[in-house]
Amino acid sequence: MQLTDQMIFQSIKSGDEKALEMLFKEYYQPLCRYANSYLPDPDEAEEVVQSCFIKFWEKREKIDIQSSVKSYLYQIIRNACLNEIKHQRVKRNYSEMVIQKGEDFSGASDEKTIHDELEDKIRNAIQKLPQQCRVIFTMSRFEELKYQEIADQLNISIKTVENQMGKALKMMRIQLQEYLPFIILFIQFLTEK
Repeated sequence: MQLTDQMIFQSIKSGDEKALEMLFKEYYQPLCRYANSYLPDPDEAEEVVQSCFIKFWEKREKIDIQSSVKSYLYQIIRNACLNEIKHQRVKRNYSEMVIQKGEDFSGASDEKTIHDELEDKIRNAIQKLPQQCRVIFTMSRFEELKYQEIADQLNISIKTVENQMGKALKMMRIQLQEYLPFIILFIQFLTEK
């Protein structure tokens, strides 16, 4: 360490603010340019340099400089810039994750809205079926009973169950005709997940 650097540093260590001010005036602009070579924003670069000078002052008693004050200052600026770059990367990754989660949430919300709307349309279409059709359709599709089981429970022939189911499906297709592409897409979307 050069004699003048050593004297300035010893003065700073003993709490001489004038020595720090002298060091600051000499190295501030070159250190800002150096920091700006790492950080594209000049204001950010200045902030890093100012912050390093503050830390340098606060920790002056514990600092042990082996080379020169100039080398030491450039080294701490470099490290601070690299830390800032890491910090910005973490913030950017976090922001991207939050945006992605928001999109996922929005997608889930849209999916739920579509699902609810389709359920309402299907429920309304079922309600419009004639009573016997509605009962047989409900037993088949929602209670998952076989045609023979439905025929036995309702005390009707299996042929009547088949005819009523055919009639119910035809009426449902007509009532839900404009929604069929959505129903097909929605079912495909759910099976892909």
